[in-house]
Amino acid sequence: MSYMDTFAFQIYPYIALAVFFIGSWLRFDRAMFTWRTGSSQLLSDKGMRWGSNLFHIGVLAILGGHLVGLLTPHALYEPFLTAPQKQLLAMVAGGVFGVVCLVGISILTVRRLFNPRVKATGTFGDTAILLLLFVQLLLGLYSIVESTHHMDGGVMMMLAEWAQRIVTFRGGAAELVAPVGWVYKAHIFLGMTLFLLTPFTRLVHVWSIPISYLWRPYQVVRRRQPALRYGPRA
Repeated sequence: MSYMDTFAFQIYPYIALAVFFIGSWLRFDRAMFTWRTGSSQLLSDKGMRWGSNLFHIGVLAILGGHLVGLLTPHALYEPFLTAPQKQLLAMVAGGVFGVVCLVGISILTVRRLFNPRVKATGTFGDTAILLLLFVQLLLGLYSIVESTHHMDGGVMMMLAEWAQRIVTFRGGAAELVAPVGWVYKAHIFLGMTLFLLTPFTRLVHVWSIPISYLWRPYQVVRRRQPALRYGPRA
């Protein structure tokens, strides 16, 4: 195992998660009014509804699947779900929602890059984080293809054990990732990097999804009307 593996998969996750939690708290405490998505729908709604809905449906399902799949101890589901069955379930569900998310993020990316009004008012961070998400999604989908070469669930169990060791502050996590393929390593590292960048980008609104949407009121937009002018009274 190399020093790079030790840093990337044993040390870097704690740096990323520390920045994620502390940075999010500081931004909420000191810059609460920047805690928003920065939606550009008012500038142009072409493709926004389909792109945003498909992206959010896909990404929320993928995040939920990752949390449950990686952090649930194997002993809890072993009596009714074997490792190969779990891998197949993860591949099918991840593939379906991954494609849904890919369609949505493709629409949003094209809109961000080629819609003149959206591009003119966007920031470098908006574009960069969208492209990083796009790359991360492609890596995740490619990892499904790679998983077809080993359907015994062994690699998936190693990755799950890595995640559980990280969240329980146990050593030896990097040793579990060191022998896996490059696509899994890249997917993990970029995932940690997205956590690291979240407090500094619009991704910070992930803290508000999806619970706040249950009671958040609709945004009301009113067109500005010219002031009425009255002439002098007779």
